[in-house]
Formats: sequence, structure tokens, C-alpha cells
Amino acid sequence: MASEVGPDLHWTAAAVADLLAIVDYIADDNPDAALALTEDIERKVALLPEHPKRCRAGRVAGTRELVVRPNYIVVYAETPAAVTVLRVLHAAQMWP
Repeated sequence: MASEVGPDLHWTAAAVADLLAIVDYIADDNPDAALALTEDIERKVALLPEHPKRCRAGRVAGTRELVVRPNYIVVYAETPAAVTVLRVLHAAQMWP
């Protein structure tokens, strides 16, 4: 039996920049915490193509939000062909 291949996973430049800025900020005080957060985000995002609708609807139409930790949210969009990570935000940065 052939296995079904899910959508591709893509990161926008803005999402990569968000993640790098968050990690850089945390690493100034606690490099181990920064590494742990990075691994947590990457691990959870890697699962999105398998179940792209498992996360809550986003605050902006056409998006969804993965709560990685209470203060860190990954905003993404999904189509049958791809899951695209749009932003990685601290909860204080979330728009209405």
C-alpha cells in the first residue's frame, strides 16, 4: 500500500527572522533556554504537515495558530500543497 505524502513545510523570511530574534534575546540571559525553545518550536512545527488543522483558527482570516508555549505562538497558513510558517511571535506581539 502506498503511503500518502502530506503537504510541504515552508518558513517565510519573516518567520525565520522572528525565531532568530527571539532566540538571540533569550540567549543573552540563558543560552540553554534559548536552545530548548528553538528545539521545541522546530519539533512542533515539523508535525504541522501531518495535521495542519489541529491548531486553532488564527486571528487573521486564513491563518492558524500553534501555541508552542503559553508565550510563544507560531502563525501559519495551510493549503493542500503546503504549510507555510508566517510568523513566530511572543504573545505580547499578537495583533487583535
